[in-house]
Amino acid sequence: MSFDSINPATDERVASFPETRPDELEAALTRAAHAACMWRQHSAQERGALLQKVATILRAGRDRYAEIITLEVGKPLTEARAEIEKCAWACDYYAEHAEQALNDERADIDGVDARVAFLPLGVVLAIMPWNFPFWQVFRFAAAALTAGNAALLKHAANVPQCALAIAGIFREATAPEGLFQVLLIRAPAVAAVIDDPRVHAVTLTGSEAAGRAVAAAAGRALKKTVLELGGSDAFIVLADADLDRAAEAAVLSRYQNAGQSCIAAKRLILVESVAEAFLERFTQRAKALKVGDPRDPNVLMGPLARHDLRLTLHAQVTDALDRGATARLGCQIPEGPGSYYPPSILDHVRAGMRAYDEELFGPVAIVLRARDSEQALELANDNRYGLGACVWTRDAARGAALARRLETGSSFVNALVKSDPRLPFGGVKASGYGRELALYGAREFTNIKTLWTAP
Repeated sequence: MSFDSINPATDERVASFPETRPDELEAALTRAAHAACMWRQHSAQERGALLQKVATILRAGRDRYAEIITLEVGKPLTEARAEIEKCAWACDYYAEHAEQALNDERADIDGVDARVAFLPLGVVLAIMPWNFPFWQVFRFAAAALTAGNAALLKHAANVPQCALAIAGIFREATAPEGLFQVLLIRAPAVAAVIDDPRVHAVTLTGSEAAGRAVAAAAGRALKKTVLELGGSDAFIVLADADLDRAAEAAVLSRYQNAGQSCIAAKRLILVESVAEAFLERFTQRAKALKVGDPRDPNVLMGPLARHDLRLTLHAQVTDALDRGATARLGCQIPEGPGSYYPPSILDHVRAGMRAYDEELFGPVAIVLRARDSEQALELANDNRYGLGACVWTRDAARGAALARRLETGSSFVNALVKSDPRLPFGGVKASGYGRELALYGAREFTNIKTLWTAP
């Protein structure tokens, strides 16, 4: 069975790639094990030097790699180019901070040399999604390789060209053989790879269902896991917020990448006294978004990545409409080729609707109204997910106090939620566990080892 590369803007199959054969998988695992044994002996500076080469290659080939993203995912070229630059930034960060992340920490114990060392685990299997097909991979790989591990990538089935292009970048950077490899395998084959003794840890970015399956398989094999799963981020607008500034940020957060982001502003939680004023601004800006061919520099939103994703999204929208929600904007599947869905706003969403309880992975914002800031907080936390959230208010101290009470891995005040190489990223509740990025991300896949030396 082949892995097909399909353009979601035209429905055209543009390339096919053969599945990794069992003998090829066995050879890849052996190479990874050898690479991990060798790579752990390299210094932090040597590992950082590889990442500096990778960053240079990314920037030199930015337009070419962006075109691959646009071809396979439907992301506008401007967003795809920004994704490549962000990958290079992450490589720069770890190249600069590799030694800081991995230096021993001394413990103050009289008469004893007591310290904590951060040593690599070995081979890490990464199961990555399609929505940010370069960034999600480099977010993991830069940290894992910095820590001295080898990496195996099982990418999403609909982005084989992205996966192979990333592997090519590491080859061009003269990474040791086997240090970073792509496995073109299907989901049913993943459990056996996790169980293989040459694999020491697993990281997954994806759906809650996929996370549960991977965690179960890794648990049976007693392997370390990091899971970054779904999100239904709250975008809280308080009565004293700068409504123009908030609406501008909300449109960017909700409709960037056609809404296909775990940290998109999916739930607009508005204090009643400013709800209509905010929605007028938000709706006006959403209507102005140009949807179309993602290669057109004037287009701000392309198609969803696959037809099945559009069908799932529209089923959630239809359920809400049938149960009393109202379509303030969009909420209809357009005619014609491609997996397009318009910028949409679902108003008057209530508990009991799928749109209230589930993640909407596409360009649909749901609107919830709150009496005051306390009820806004209750609504924000009344959700199974806990990835990110943001609060908009002119009182920054008040916003920070409210943000601290949000049940999320990241809370922002007067800024949209984003990932940044300098800060840890991850979630709580059904959004997963573990952290990527920053020094914490480099240490996630290490043996945090106590060393005690007495005189």
